[in-house]
This record gives sequence, C-alpha cells and structure tokens, in this order.
Amino acid sequence: MPSRIDHKVVIVGGGAGGLELASRLGRRYGPGHVTLIDKNLFHIWKPSLHEVAAGTLDIHKEGLSYAMLAKNCGFTFVAGEVRGLDRAGQSVELGPLTSEHGEQFAPSRRVRYDSLVLAVGSKSNFFGTPGAAGHAIALDSTTEAERFRLKLLRALHLVNIAKEAGTSRPLNIVIVGGGATGVELAAELREACANIASYGLTSLEPQSDVRIRLMEGAPRILAPLPEKLAKAAHTRLAARGIDIMTNVRVASVGVDGLKDSAGTFYPADICVWAAGIEAPALLKSFGLATNHLNQLVVNAFLCTDDSRVFALGDCAQAPWAAQSKSVPARAQAAHQQASYLYKEMAARVLGRPGPGRPFEYRDRGSLVSVGRAEGVGSLMGVLSGKGLFVEGQLARTMYMSLHLMHHQAVIGTLPTMLGAFGRLLLKRSAPRVKLH
Repeated sequence: MPSRIDHKVVIVGGGAGGLELASRLGRRYGPGHVTLIDKNLFHIWKPSLHEVAAGTLDIHKEGLSYAMLAKNCGFTFVAGEVRGLDRAGQSVELGPLTSEHGEQFAPSRRVRYDSLVLAVGSKSNFFGTPGAAGHAIALDSTTEAERFRLKLLRALHLVNIAKEAGTSRPLNIVIVGGGATGVELAAELREACANIASYGLTSLEPQSDVRIRLMEGAPRILAPLPEKLAKAAHTRLAARGIDIMTNVRVASVGVDGLKDSAGTFYPADICVWAAGIEAPALLKSFGLATNHLNQLVVNAFLCTDDSRVFALGDCAQAPWAAQSKSVPARAQAAHQQASYLYKEMAARVLGRPGPGRPFEYRDRGSLVSVGRAEGVGSLMGVLSGKGLFVEGQLARTMYMSLHLMHHQAVIGTLPTMLGAFGRLLLKRSAPRVKLH
C-alpha cells in the first residue's frame, strides 16, 4: 500500500465530472482524503434532464443517492450549498441546510481543504431577455425539469376536459434554443404527449392539440455541430409535426407568450428556455479570474490562479490547444477532465509530483436523440473536421449507452448491468411515462 500524507481533496459539485472524480478517488484513498459537496441529495445525469421533463425518466427511480454512493465508493458526502470560499484559510463556506418547508437541520459550516476542485456546472443564460427568468422554465436542474413535467400534465388534462366540453384550443409549447437540449426535448415531448394521452385522456389528439414550436436565433438548429447532422435532425423533427423557426431572436417573454425582435407575438402556454448557459455568478466572488460567462479561467493543467484550486466541466474555461479555442461545455469534456484530475489529485494525496502533462481534450463526436427509437450523430472528432455519420436505431442505442457508461464509471460494471436489467423488467409493470 503506497504511503499517504494528510491531504484532503474537496470536490464541490456532484455532476458528471465531479461525481466520477470523487468516486474514483474515494475507492482508492478513502473518506479521510476525499469529500464531495453538493446541495442536492441525489444525482441525475444532466444530459437526461429532457427525459425527466417529458416524464419518460423518473428521478425517484433513476436518481443515485449521494449518501449511498459515498458509502459504496469510499468518499465523504457533505450536503450543503456553497456560499463562499476562504482561500487564505483553505476552507469552503456552506450555508445552513434547510428542508423544502424552511426547517433548518444543519447550521452554516466550513469544510477545510488542501486541494479544491470546483465542478459546479452551469445554469441557463437568459442574456438579459425581459421576462425570461420569470416566465420561462429552464431545464438546468431536476427541480425545474419536474416543474415542467407537472405543468405539462396539468395542461394536457385541461385540454382534454375542454375538448369534452366543446371549448378547446391547442396547447402551445415554445422551446427557445435549437441546441441539443432543445432538439431532444422537442422530440421527447411529441412522444410523451402521445403516451400520456393513452392513459385516459380519450378526447385529446396529441398531434393536433399540442403544438410544439422550436425557436433558434442561428440560421440552423444544432449550430455547433456538423450541417449533415443538423439537417437530419431537422427532417425528423419536422416529420413529427414540430414547427422549427430559425433566425428568430426572442426579445421578451410574457405570461401568455413571447415576442421576437421584429415584434411578432407567439402564444405560449409553456415556454422552455434552452438558449445558452453560464456558470453560477458566485464564482466571481472567489477572487479568481473569470470570463463573461462567470466561468473560472484555468490553464492547461485545469488550475486557476490559486495553485490549490482547480476547476472542471461547464464552470471552467479550459484551453483547447489543438483548436486554438476553449474546450466545449459537454459531458464528454467533464468526463475527460475528471480522468485527468484523478491523476493530479492522486499524486497530491501520496505527496508526489503530478503527471506534469497538460490536459488534452479529444473530441469523440456528438449524438442527439430525436425520439425513443432513433437518433442522429457524428463520431470521432466532429469539431476537428473528421466524422462518421450515424443515424436511426444504431445512433439511438449508442446514445443510450452513454448514460450506462457514466453509471459504470461511478458505481461499477456489475451494479450498472443489474440496474439496467432491473429497469427492463420493471417496464412491463409501469406506465411509459410518469403520471404522478
């Protein structure tokens, strides 16, 4: 057994990258050396939030308890929301922990660190659009995804009741942002509404009674991805009756709809904002270099201005030397950065020099789900000008495997296989969408 020093690694943020890093370090070095902090009590893979919103994924069945993961993977879990960072005293400041009813069951606390990894992810960027924060739902957390799902269920029931009374009008859903989240949500909603209607909403015609509009400010949807992929996704969404509007910039959002920069009004019973991301504004108060998106600026070793503080994932602006740009905010980037920092943190726990090699991002391609039975995607370096286009059931199967690969990295191969098999069996006794 290699000798260790009393070095404490604290990871803030239990998203894809932060949780994978904590799990790997915990299994190797134990809870005395590794601590994970998150304001939530369970983990959901963020790329699947559109499925939570549509009701095709149940957070109470798919969510992984941080306390359980801490016990099984050998790290310490501390529930709490970060309020500040004392770099001189090397401690993270946590606010009091309260229930949803405001009952406090943990006071403000401090967690000491020797090395700190910030992996707090991102939230929706409303770009200062009037009314967007108050009237649009942003799918950047399980809370918001569940809020959308419940609002959708109520709206569909009201449409069904109105049709039975002969006074119906269509349900208008507007999704602002034609990136991966917006495209996947639009496709998932079309199928989810049909499934919900089959459970007793006998008067509802989901294809005609639910109008889904996808708005994008760029000339095409999926703008950062290859044009062939974007065209394939556009074709599939249009075939499902989804109205796709490009070159449209939203100027304001109201309680009953939104307006574009030309003054055109679009009715919206439910508005979803998926038009961009930014890091939490709290990061700007840490005295470290940040960019206009509040992201921490890190060097080629994922280190901030402070040699004890690192950052990964959506909250970090990391250099991508091969492309002379920054590493894109994607789950695969967070996964690669977690693997890189594992070696650096392991060396610190053992009191040894780090690997000494800078982080190199390798683009593995992109996959987009456009329905339960199919997808589209490009593999192996699409942003580098190289790629293999895949579509249909093959692309969908590969897309689903990404979630399983994340679970495998966190809980191991056997538990992942058993969990997948169990979900397959439970499908026969459960509705196709969450109805409660």
